[in-house]
Amino acid sequence: MLKVENTGAPVSFSPELLKQFDEIVKRYPKGKQKSALLPILHLVQAEYGWVSSPAMDKVAEYLLIQPIEVYEVATFYTMYFMRPQGKYILEVCRTGPCCLVGAEKIMDHIEQKLGVKEGDVTADGLFSWRGVECLAACGFAPVLQIGPEYTFYENLTSESVDQLINDLKKKANN
Repeated sequence: MLKVENTGAPVSFSPELLKQFDEIVKRYPKGKQKSALLPILHLVQAEYGWVSSPAMDKVAEYLLIQPIEVYEVATFYTMYFMRPQGKYILEVCRTGPCCLVGAEKIMDHIEQKLGVKEGDVTADGLFSWRGVECLAACGFAPVLQIGPEYTFYENLTSESVDQLINDLKKKANN
């Protein structure tokens, strides 16, 4: 079962964010504002880095729906983060084709290299990682994407993963 982290901190959306919400809701027929839930959750995550319980409650309030309706959607889709993430999110494809050519070894290597379990954040706040479902690059497996920009990296080896992590550390320190 997916755990939703609750910071308890109240959330208030900026006027700019609310304006974006309004633009999205206008796309749907009157009374069907719940249809805007997915893109609104994307905006919330882009703003805060994750989707907290108070943020989901505020989205429900905005859309005039029950909080459970937001929770059901946000916890169903893996693209929404229910707890804080690192600045860089390494997502490794863990489906059959990638596993056949070493995705599990890559995930083990990332865990050792970063010193954190899947879903956790490094002490410096730079990295989190997780296995994800198909990234649609089976011919170039194993693959990973690094968010928040979601750049793809293919034909991974332990050495290329080390280089990626080192490059991201340098980027973060500049």
